Amino acid sequence: MIDPRLLRDDPDRVRAAQTKRGLSPDVVDRALAADEARRATIAAYENRRAEQKAMGKEVARAQGEEKQALLAQVKDLASAVKELEAAQNAAELAWDDAIRAIPNVAADEAPAGGEEDFATIEHVGAPREFDFEPRDHIELGRMLGAIDLERGAKVSGSRFYFLTGIGARLELALVNMAMDQAREAGFTQVIAPSLVKPRAMEGTGFLGQAADDVYRIEGEDMYLVGTSEVAMAAYHSDEILDGASLPLRYAAFSPCFRKEAGSHGKDTKGIIRVHWFDKVEMFVYTTLEESYAEHERLLAWEKEFLDKLGLAYRVIDVAAGDLGLSAIRKFDCEVWIPTQGKFRELTSTSNCLDFQTRRLDTRQRTDAGIAPVATLNGTLTAITRTIVAILETHQNADGSVTVPEALRPYLGGLEVLEPLA
Repeated sequence: MIDPRLLRDDPDRVRAAQTKRGLSPDVVDRALAADEARRATIAAYENRRAEQKAMGKEVARAQGEEKQALLAQVKDLASAVKELEAAQNAAELAWDDAIRAIPNVAADEAPAGGEEDFATIEHVGAPREFDFEPRDHIELGRMLGAIDLERGAKVSGSRFYFLTGIGARLELALVNMAMDQAREAGFTQVIAPSLVKPRAMEGTGFLGQAADDVYRIEGEDMYLVGTSEVAMAAYHSDEILDGASLPLRYAAFSPCFRKEAGSHGKDTKGIIRVHWFDKVEMFVYTTLEESYAEHERLLAWEKEFLDKLGLAYRVIDVAAGDLGLSAIRKFDCEVWIPTQGKFRELTSTSNCLDFQTRRLDTRQRTDAGIAPVATLNGTLTAITRTIVAILETHQNADGSVTVPEALRPYLGGLEVLEPLA
């Protein structure tokens, strides 16, 4: 959640941020009213509680009829204290609900507007021009024996698939290549759980605007994550980190599950928009001050990976209205998909400052005392879309696919993926 001091000291900035996201600023006034009510009930409770303690001392000194009279007053006072305590608890909950309803304050640099109002930062590489009619990844996957959509639908339903043969090998190769790059950059490798408790989901902001896209396990009070960001943000929950150890950088592999709510009719064929995929996610804990430079570093690592795969892409600065609840700024790398004739998101990286760590109670200890911690996340590889981009970009006229040179060592030196006979 946002820093309550920002809400109290500069509410107009928070209102402006709401407007920039295309949201109503009324939530700011509701939060301010809830804060005022909370502080008033706290003061009333503490005053009455002080009276109760003082009267308890008087009772201890009193005798006879005076003591009986004081005891009657103490009883009435205890009842009032109990009521005020209940009112305080209710006000605390109302305040917590109100401030958690406010998204992170978008960075001044983030463009205003919605999904189509992004700013293009750069183009890297040129979309490939073909001297033959390129096949889409569905046909290529079938020819290579790499993707089985029919059996995926038979076994699990729409938007599911099997990666088979060279498709399975491609996934493992991409995961290992990503993990090697991350390790060489100083990241700790992690295999993260895909089932988490509600606090982890709520703490990372995924039970807010993204709640409709989340799978909940009925009767278990558990959720399937849509990204290992959730597990990694909760990894250090309720901890005070050694400030000298920052940054803490993790590269986490996990399956990811998304309902794809609201995507009816979009990407219904193939493996671009699916209910389950595997991903390697970078996740960083650092200081607020260093988070901005770390955000640029995460983007650079994402670009490095895409460059190794020989893909053409653009980098965009996502508009405020398209940011997740927790992010102040997000960069997306969108890869050119030849048969679609457009760029599609392949990686993203977000700076969340201390929004998530406030919810999850993660702080750092420094020489100056206890201080907040920032979190950042960034996709290193999302397997299904990366496979789509590789197959379509590096295909040949006969249906074979040339393996990017950097990926070859992870496929046993294989240079070309050949169609099945």
